[in-house]
Amino acid sequence: MPQISQLFFKTAIICLLIGLAMGLQMGMSGNHTVIAAHAHLNLLGWVSSSIFGGYYALNPAKAVKRMAMVHYVVYTLGLIVMLPALYFMELGNVQLEPLVGIGSLVVFAGVLIFAVVIFSKEIAVIPEARRA
Repeated sequence: MPQISQLFFKTAIICLLIGLAMGLQMGMSGNHTVIAAHAHLNLLGWVSSSIFGGYYALNPAKAVKRMAMVHYVVYTLGLIVMLPALYFMELGNVQLEPLVGIGSLVVFAGVLIFAVVIFSKEIAVIPEARRA
């Protein structure tokens, strides 16, 4: 499996574990104040990162390109900025709203990079044994 797939899957499982812990905490406390952060973490962190990892696993020629790693770094950086800021903003720290916006824009940039990866042409590599 390509390294980029492994990175996305590892990031996804970390997000899932944190998202589940947040959900359990909300359920046990009855306080659902941070439900938007929980939902964003599960959708953007767990689901989207898993889909990205799966795409690269199914398209190894694109997985080895530099753009795939740029996609991972930009997207994950956006998550790291946006999600904690959203969590604490929902707890009443409204001064973090600009950071949520910045993180959201970085996540969006990561998705745009993924769109470029998907729509870029793939150059077929013919193994040596098949050329003869």
